[in-house]
Amino acid sequence: MNEAIRLREQGTDEARLRLIELAGRNPRDAVIAYQTAWAHDSAGLEAEAAPFYEQALRGEGLSTEDRHGVFVGLGSTYRVLGRYEESLATLRRGLGEFPDDPALRTFLAMALYNVGEAREAAGTLLKVLAATSADDGVRRYRRAVEYYADHLDDIE
Repeated sequence: MNEAIRLREQGTDEARLRLIELAGRNPRDAVIAYQTAWAHDSAGLEAEAAPFYEQALRGEGLSTEDRHGVFVGLGSTYRVLGRYEESLATLRRGLGEFPDDPALRTFLAMALYNVGEAREAAGTLLKVLAATSADDGVRRYRRAVEYYADHLDDIE
């Protein structure tokens, strides 16, 4: 599998084919399923990636970092495929395990936008920005940005 991961990192289609074979021989191995999903996702084959991400969540052996990656990857993949409710559910499930994670929250904001929840999407992004920005200008106004993230429509 290490060779297949190295090939995936290089962006070769050979990696995807090797990983498909490995996943077929090891259907309960979540790490192989995740790597196979990732190889498909990287190749722009989101529809083919989704079942492998799903398999990875059902399987065993994922590290914490890989489990996080599966939630981000699957949530993003569902969104790209127009499966917005599944995207929201996956990203929220991920946030249940990784509270306040900026990557999960950012992809959640995109999915919220796609279902017409622009206010919640903007508020979510503002909170991520306030919490993660290294820019002195944003940090200086962090409390205000966090407050207004929940009060975008308030008028004095």
